[in-house]
Amino acid sequence: MNYETARKILIDQTIATEENPDALLTRMKQGKPPVPGQITSILLALKVVFEALKDAPSLDRELALTLYQLGIKPQQLFAAGRKAGIDWPPLLKEDLLRISLASESIFSGTWQTLAPVGLGRL
Repeated sequence: MNYETARKILIDQTIATEENPDALLTRMKQGKPPVPGQITSILLALKVVFEALKDAPSLDRELALTLYQLGIKPQQLFAAGRKAGIDWPPLLKEDLLRISLASESIFSGTWQTLAPVGLGRL
């Protein structure tokens, strides 16, 4: 996957269109879980974008908005859905945290990962 493809994948996850009715934010607003492979594709695209931009002095506005939305909104939608009684897939919360950390990593220029379960921060 190259940078342009990764960038498009990420932007497409925040905007529902006729060609892409399964955008992550759209599905979660509807109380639906991501489609199989969607989280993996997003995480891979985030890693590609990180590698391409880790030394860049700035980000374009459209990408910055996308990263912000992917970092914040899915977690908000997850919490609201859970409060409304939606039974999300078991690992979705951790996957959304990984997306948030990867988005933050692009802003900071330093890749961040989740600490292994049970170890917390050392």
